[in-house]
Amino acid sequence: MIEQTLNKWKLNLAIVLTALTACLALNGRAEEPKRTVQYPNHQDLSYFLRPDGMRAEIRSADDWQIRRQHILAGMEEAMGPLPRPTTPVPLDVKVLEEHEEDGLIRRKLAYHTDRPDQQVKAWLLLPSDGKSQRRSAVLCLHQTTPGGKDSPVGLADRPTLHYALELARRGYVTLSPDYPSLGEYEYDFDADDYESGSMKAIYDNMRAIDLLQSLPEVNGEHIGCIGHSLGGHNGLFTAVFDERIAAVVTCCGFTSAHKYMAGDLHGWSGPRYMPRVATQYNFSPDRIPFDFHEILAAIAPRGVFVVAPLHDDNFDVAGVRDVIKAARPIYKLLGHADHLQVVYPDAAHDFPDAEREKAYIFVDYILKRAH
Repeated sequence: MIEQTLNKWKLNLAIVLTALTACLALNGRAEEPKRTVQYPNHQDLSYFLRPDGMRAEIRSADDWQIRRQHILAGMEEAMGPLPRPTTPVPLDVKVLEEHEEDGLIRRKLAYHTDRPDQQVKAWLLLPSDGKSQRRSAVLCLHQTTPGGKDSPVGLADRPTLHYALELARRGYVTLSPDYPSLGEYEYDFDADDYESGSMKAIYDNMRAIDLLQSLPEVNGEHIGCIGHSLGGHNGLFTAVFDERIAAVVTCCGFTSAHKYMAGDLHGWSGPRYMPRVATQYNFSPDRIPFDFHEILAAIAPRGVFVVAPLHDDNFDVAGVRDVIKAARPIYKLLGHADHLQVVYPDAAHDFPDAEREKAYIFVDYILKRAH
C-alpha cells in the first residue's frame, strides 16, 4: 500500500514538473538546451555524428539537417545562446530626421531591439520614384569604422563601401544600422547579458529584419544582407540563425580559422566579437567549436556571394578557397549549386567596383526568385 502511494506521488510530481517546464517555455524562460556535439574536424562536411558517437555519411537533406543543428549548437557554445523571447521588446520605431535627394528618401530611425531603455539608430533609404509596389529590401552592415551606419549610405568612408546607397538607387529598400559600440551606438559589452558582441549583433540584426518586414514599402519575403569586413562576417552569422535572409553578400569577411593570422585567433576574442575564444578555447583553431566551412554550408540552399580579394591582409584567400571547396557539395546536395558564388579580385581589403556590380546582380537573381 505504501509502495503504491509512493509511486502515485512520484507520477503526480512528474506530471506537475512537466507542466511547469512547458509553462516556463511558453513564457520564454526555459528551453531545451542544444547539445553540442564535438567534431574533431569542422572542415569535413561529409558526415554527421550519431548519438553513439559514430560517424554517418551525409547522403540526404535530412542527414544534413542533423549536422546543421550541430553547427548552430557549436556557434552558440562560442557566442552564447541566441535570445528566443516569446514576446520580443516592441520596436517602437521613431523617425529622427528625413532628407530627400537624388530620387531617394533618407530617414534616420531609432528603435529598440532587446531593451526598452536602449535604442539602435539606423539609416533607411527608400526610392522615391513614385512607384507604389512593395520592394525587396537589403540589410546593409558596415565595417569597423567610427562612422558606423554612415558608411554604407555614402555619408562617410570611401565610395567602394557605399553599397546601401547603390542598392537603393537600383530600387531596393535598404536599412543600415550601427554595430554595438560604433557610430551612435554607445555600448558596454561587460555590463550586458550576452556572452559575446557577435551574438548581440546577430540579435540586433534579426530585429532589424523585423523592422524591414513591418514597413508597407517592403516585400517581407524578399530580404537580403550585404556587408564588408566586420559586416561581412556579421552578415554570415546572422544568416545562419535567421532564415528570412534569402541572399547574403560577404566581402573580406572570413577565412578558415587555421589560416586566420596563421592560426592566431586573438583578433576574434575581443568584447566586440567572442571573448570565449580566449577564455574557453585559448585562441586555438583546433578548439573553437565551429569554422566558416560550416557557416557557409549552414546557410545553404539560400544564396551566398563571396568577395575574397587576393591581397586581403586580414583574411587569407587560401583559407577562403578551402571554405568554398568544403561548402560546395552541400549546395549541390540541396539542389542549388549556383547559390554559392565567389570572386577573387586582384585587390587588397576592399570592395572593388566590378565585384560590387557582380554582387548586386547576384542579389537581383536570388531575391527575384525568393520563396
